[in-house]
This record gives sequence, structure tokens and C-alpha cells, in this order.
Amino acid sequence: MSTGPKSNKEILIGEGLDALHKESREWLNIIAFWKDEARFFTDLLDKEQVKASEYGQMLQYLDKIHETLFDYLAADIVEHEKLLSRLIKGEKGLSDQDFREKHSNIRDQMDLFTKDFMEFKKMVFGYAKKL
Repeated sequence: MSTGPKSNKEILIGEGLDALHKESREWLNIIAFWKDEARFFTDLLDKEQVKASEYGQMLQYLDKIHETLFDYLAADIVEHEKLLSRLIKGEKGLSDQDFREKHSNIRDQMDLFTKDFMEFKKMVFGYAKKL
């Protein structure tokens, strides 16, 4: 058993980065699910009764905004995953700490977006019940 210092590559490939990678992959799956839900909402809100109401139109616009935000968030996560790959390969000039900070920022964005999207869903379903 070696008690000497670990190489940078050994430190970077530690279990912590694996867990962060798994979390990033889960985020991408969540976003894909949200996009499916957004398509459902678009279909639900794409009725003449809805189009005629200002509130319904507002929900349609919000739905389109969410879809765009999904794409931006997914793109950020994919770029983040590319950085992880470069870290694991031991590319010089990259910081494990910078990666972890970016991961934390994306986690905060996902948490906020999850809460906001849940509120949006409540609005859509509440409105649809009234039709």
C-alpha cells in the first residue's frame, strides 16, 4: 500500500467526480423529460379557446420560453461534461475547483428551474381545468 502523494490524475478521477458526472447525466435526462412535458403543454394549450384568451396566450409564450431555456441549460451541461472529460485526461491548465464551482452553479440553476417549472405546470393545469 502506497502512502505517497497521489498524482493529479488519480485525484481528479476520484469518486467525487464520478458522482458529479452522474448528476450531470441525470440533469440531461430531466431536461429531456421537461421538453416532452412542454410539448404536451403546447398541445394542451393549442386550442381555439386558449388562443382567444390573454392568459392562455401568456401560458403559450411561457411554454416557448421554457423550451428555449431547456436548450440553453442542456448546452451548459454538455459543455460542463466536456470540461470533466478534459480534467480526467489530465489536460494542463484546468482546475478541479473551477469545475466543482461550475457544477455547483448549474445545480443551483437546476434547482431554481425545477421550482419555476413546477409552478408553471400548476398554472397550466389550473387553467386547463377551467376550460
